[in-house]
Amino acid sequence: MKAFTQLNGLACPIDRANIDTDAIIPKQFLKSIKRSGFGPYLFDEWRYTDHGEPGMDCRIRPLNSSFVLNQARYKGAQIMLARENFGCGSSREHAPWAIEDYGFRVIIAPSYADIFFGNCYKNGMLPIVADEAMVDQLFKECQANVGYSLHVDLPSQTVTLPSGESFGFEINATSKHNLINGLDEIGLTLMHADEIKVFEAKHKKNQPWLFT
Repeated sequence: MKAFTQLNGLACPIDRANIDTDAIIPKQFLKSIKRSGFGPYLFDEWRYTDHGEPGMDCRIRPLNSSFVLNQARYKGAQIMLARENFGCGSSREHAPWAIEDYGFRVIIAPSYADIFFGNCYKNGMLPIVADEAMVDQLFKECQANVGYSLHVDLPSQTVTLPSGESFGFEINATSKHNLINGLDEIGLTLMHADEIKVFEAKHKKNQPWLFT
């Protein structure tokens, strides 16, 4: 998992409330569990005017020009602005896979569905909870200013706007440590690899019949 400390990134507004995981990555794309390659299908039904299926070459598909991800001013965005209850619906981990694979590292919203919120951390993304007044301000400024970028600093837990104004955000100590050090559950387990090997050797010696 990629470590996260600071990011100065272009913001992109997804101005809809209660966006569910089927909108983020439609169900037909759940056939794959590779964790990569989902970026081109992010918000598939809003992004394209045809019906998407796995394996399609999205470079030649007809685009919905009114959708924000298809607008040149938001190309390369790494910070997503969203409304309340983002990531609701099914618990599919493909949703954060698609968002991260597209290139987003940070999401800022007033609230999230619990499972989606936790899955973001597991996939190297930082979901920030901000109050509705601040989210409204971010949306207004982003939509009014081309190239609107935010500076996110995880160690200090702050987001700084182009004006210099900043706000803080909460994150639990474990999630913060894991993001800064690029550790998911597998990475955390591998930190104890030597201890695991010692245990396995002892277990095999004491109960050899389990290994025949």
